[in-house]
Amino acid sequence: MSTNVPSDQNEEIDLMQISKMIGSFSQGIKMTIFKYIRFFIKNRVVISGLLLIGFGVGIYFDSTIKSYNHQIIVKPNFGSTEYLYSKIDLIESKIKQKDTVFLKSIGIESPLNITLIEINPIIDIYSFVNSKVITDVNAKAITDKSENNTLNLELFKLLTEADDINKVIQGKLTSKNYSYYTININSKDFILEENTIIPLLKYLNQNEYFNKVRSTALSNIILKMKKNEEIIIQIDNLLNEFSSSINGGQKSNKLVYYNENNQINEIIASKNNLIWELGCQRTELLDIDAVIKKISCVTNVQNNENINGKLKFILPLFFIFGFILVRFSLGFYNKQKRLSELNR
Repeated sequence: MSTNVPSDQNEEIDLMQISKMIGSFSQGIKMTIFKYIRFFIKNRVVISGLLLIGFGVGIYFDSTIKSYNHQIIVKPNFGSTEYLYSKIDLIESKIKQKDTVFLKSIGIESPLNITLIEINPIIDIYSFVNSKVITDVNAKAITDKSENNTLNLELFKLLTEADDINKVIQGKLTSKNYSYYTININSKDFILEENTIIPLLKYLNQNEYFNKVRSTALSNIILKMKKNEEIIIQIDNLLNEFSSSINGGQKSNKLVYYNENNQINEIIASKNNLIWELGCQRTELLDIDAVIKKISCVTNVQNNENINGKLKFILPLFFIFGFILVRFSLGFYNKQKRLSELNR
């Protein structure tokens, strides 16, 4: 005689078990919620007190413990990027060591007020790929510049093929080839440019080698500008003589006039190139008045990152969480203690 239970009955039993399990789980959740609600109602006075105390203590600490960010945008000239990084690393290590003697020696009046200094590149991959080379303004220079841009582009493609593009853009190898950088400083209190920023920049620019390079480059640019201005004056004189000869009717041969007209066009094009080069040189003079050129500076921006300025919200929650943890730990301990005594 067969004792096998029909499959339909088995499925019905399974469904009933699942239904009971779901019901038990739902009841457990309801009971847990009820216990938490009862706990908060029972301890509402203590919890309200902790909220008020935490909020008050948080306001006090938010008003007394502050942090300020300061940012300097700089442009290292004459290949001084590696030098700039090494100097910032040195200052950062002195801040961590609380070496007030060194920090005061470079002009920082309140060294203990400074908590952090770091340098980061302003990522501009387009400028990196199209980095300019200072050359003469003529056809050969334009060709050289175009070839240089192509080489940079091919180099960037080669680097990105071997690694993730974001890693390449932000990596050390690439980051030291951008034009502009930010020096970020954190302090406990307000700072003045006169006693922190200016002395820092003065210290960064005290390098004998790079200052000699700057002086030589400055002399070369001024000399080149002077020569370009002289050539422009000579071209103007030549154009004036040609204009006078044309107006005087001295040229009558059409072939000769055509040839000289082509030469005049070349002379005018050369003059335009020289004028454009003069403009670039005047702009360049503005950039090379310092080895580490300050572009802009923003100081005393209150730091609200992480928990700064948020303690009035964090401390109440922390106190309540601590209270709940202590109460449940004590409850668990007392329960286990009773069970232990009953099992003796």
